[in-house]
Amino acid sequence: MSMYGRDPWGGPLEINAADSATDDDRSRTMNEFDRAAMSRPLDETQQSWLLGPGEQKKKKYVDLGCIIVSRKIFIWTVGTILAAGFLIGFITLIVKTVPRHHHKPPPPDNYTVALNKALMFFNAQKSGKLPRHNNVSWRGNSCLNDGKSDSSSVIKDLVGGYYDAGDAIKFNFPQSFAMTMLSWSVIEYSAKYEAAGELNHVKDVIKWGTDYFLKTFNNSADTIDRIAAQVGVGDTSGGTTPNDHYCWMRPEDIDYVRPVYECHSCSDLGAEMAAALASASIVFKDNKAYSQKLVHGARTLFKFARDQRGRYSAGAADAAIFYNSSSYWDEFVWGASWLFYATGNSSYLQLATTPGLAKHAGAFWGGPDYGVLSWDNKLAGAQLLLSRLRLFLSPGYPYEEILRTFHNQTSIVMCSYLPYFTSFNRTKGGLIQLNHGRPQPLQYVVNAAFLATLYSDYLTASDTPGWYCGPNFYSTDVLRKFAETQIDYILGKNPRGMSYVVGFGNRYPKHVHHRGASIPKNKVKYNCKGGWKWRDTSKPNPNTIVGAMVAGPDKHDGFHDVRTNYNYTEPTIAGNAGLVAALVALSGEKSVGIDKNTMFSAVPPMSPTPPPPPAPWKP
Repeated sequence: MSMYGRDPWGGPLEINAADSATDDDRSRTMNEFDRAAMSRPLDETQQSWLLGPGEQKKKKYVDLGCIIVSRKIFIWTVGTILAAGFLIGFITLIVKTVPRHHHKPPPPDNYTVALNKALMFFNAQKSGKLPRHNNVSWRGNSCLNDGKSDSSSVIKDLVGGYYDAGDAIKFNFPQSFAMTMLSWSVIEYSAKYEAAGELNHVKDVIKWGTDYFLKTFNNSADTIDRIAAQVGVGDTSGGTTPNDHYCWMRPEDIDYVRPVYECHSCSDLGAEMAAALASASIVFKDNKAYSQKLVHGARTLFKFARDQRGRYSAGAADAAIFYNSSSYWDEFVWGASWLFYATGNSSYLQLATTPGLAKHAGAFWGGPDYGVLSWDNKLAGAQLLLSRLRLFLSPGYPYEEILRTFHNQTSIVMCSYLPYFTSFNRTKGGLIQLNHGRPQPLQYVVNAAFLATLYSDYLTASDTPGWYCGPNFYSTDVLRKFAETQIDYILGKNPRGMSYVVGFGNRYPKHVHHRGASIPKNKVKYNCKGGWKWRDTSKPNPNTIVGAMVAGPDKHDGFHDVRTNYNYTEPTIAGNAGLVAALVALSGEKSVGIDKNTMFSAVPPMSPTPPPPPAPWKP
């Protein structure tokens, strides 16, 4: 009889009941089985049988909270991270300690350098209590009694603003045009001002002007009956009475009475001042309270201009001599356009696009000065300003017909600037004669350079490569080239090698017709006639009026650096405003272009009105 069992180490186990082996044999046999069993690897089940539940081999783990990982893997991971961090830190240390060649940014272009200087001229022209950081060492507080010293003036506080030129008169007509031009340039080219580091500076310049304008009328009222048009007097026909032209004094030393001229029928001045405040309200749109104050003032001034018809210079001998206004119709178109952009009120656009208004402004007839933007005639600027609306918003009916006309006229004006056409002569040195050989040409040239560059950028922004002059197509680069050649001439690329911007280049006028710049700041107060010796000396000015663009050369490219000859050497704020606008438009990268949207920030979405149905058919 035999029994079979299961050998736990593998293989059958046979037990024979009849076996008579001795205990020693059995013991020897079992030892052999043990050795055979121990020589084979044990699986988990076998180990558990052998060792029991409490004697299994334990693995080492690390509990990280969310997961449990092997301690060996954890140590390897942490070690790898630390080694990598050490290696990165070591490489960084080497890179930072090894000397490197720093690539300097490219130097600013000539237009940017000239822009920095041209804006400084306005600091030199400030009247009133100057800000702490005016950065013109030879200037100080001046004319702190403007308005108060004239007992006949209703408006008593006229401190501030800008002196017009080399004298100390404050003419509000060209001054407001200057502020409008500066605001226009900021609205279009704020990114370029920012790149040049001049955005805050130009805003300060504009605000100094608009703060003063708000003093020249009752800005809290909706209806007014007067504006302060001028402070100071320059007419010397009265003999030896001290005034701003008879005397040659530093503004800080003025002690004579400065009369105030108020006007009650001055549509041109009222509309131009409205344009200045309206355009500035867009510049300061982020300062809501101030922007709204400017808009309210602009509305009040424009209403006054429309209600009280007349030219500001018609009844003012001084204004008629120095800044005579030819008409007020162009200011109506100009002012209404700016008020539309500042308010979004379509009634202003309807007025600006009224054909009768444009006709009176001279939009439909040529003339020798057609297309020439100046402190007197704003038509060319207004036409471009309204062409902008057509190019970017296309308001359609009922504005399309007149806007298309303005757009076409702007194209014609741009054609007239090109050397291929004979609308305007040029000097042998290449300066366009927009004032037909008359003195003081540069103020008109810089305005044209600004308009040409701006129109070029408008076309580029609207994906238009150029425009037609008759059958011939010209690219936008041609317009920009025109602007560059004219500004380059002013900056020194001319037959005399003379820069007409003081402080720019190596050769510029040293005898600028300017009272403050020509009299030394030496703690000596020179009276009315005591300063004449500084006016008449052949010595250079003791103070450099940085950034001032002088009146310019004659039609033969000639220039006389003589202090008493103001037709060559006197700067003006209206001229410098155009220069600043042209320089910023040309400065920096051409690819930066204009800001398309800021001008329209107050303009609601425009959807064309359906045209009226045709008249019923009659047999």
